[in-house]
Amino acid sequence: MTPLLLGHRGTPRLHQENTMRGFQAALDAGLDGVELDVRRLGDGTLVIHHDPALKDGRALPEMVAADLPDDVPTLEELLEWAAKTGAYLNVEIKYERALPGDRVSRTLDAIRAHGLTGRVILSSFNPLLLAAARRHAPEIERGFLYHRSYKFGPLDLVPLVLRGLKAAASHPHHSMIDAALMAQARAGGWRVNTWTVNNPAEVIRLEALGVSALIGDLPDVLLVSR
Repeated sequence: MTPLLLGHRGTPRLHQENTMRGFQAALDAGLDGVELDVRRLGDGTLVIHHDPALKDGRALPEMVAADLPDDVPTLEELLEWAAKTGAYLNVEIKYERALPGDRVSRTLDAIRAHGLTGRVILSSFNPLLLAAARRHAPEIERGFLYHRSYKFGPLDLVPLVLRGLKAAASHPHHSMIDAALMAQARAGGWRVNTWTVNNPAEVIRLEALGVSALIGDLPDVLLVSR
């Protein structure tokens, strides 16, 4: 099966990351959708931004919606765009604190409200956020992000986490993926979505192994085999 191709925060080598211009450019280039990051302002507004502060140093938790520069989209703006364009979304909830607060439920409610349940996977490095997502909206798929192994002797914690979350997908860094990881995923019934893939040879290697989605900065690289 041909993997989904997703722009990592849009098209960050061509446009400012996590902006509507960058997201649209990913679709215009022929990608299937985008990966993006959700954070919370001090007034509760959910916005699309990777870092906890803007480039000018202003911390997002200390801001309100009226403070936002024009190039930082709200989650609502992003979801409206996805509903209109048909873009597939990998929505990452950024780690702000261990407990989920209201970000998870409000993000999921917004996804439902825009009719995007079947075109979104929610991802996080924090299993507690994904567990909250499972409780609140089990029908919206979940993917567990990780960049290293989590083993205690012979015990591999990643499959335990994936099973506990009833995750649809494993989201390892691309450097971790080999035939053994793919076999483990198939045995567990999990898709494998991976990041951040910016080398044509790596795209071809991962496609041959059977990954389900590739996330990268450069549309031309992701499209090398299409």
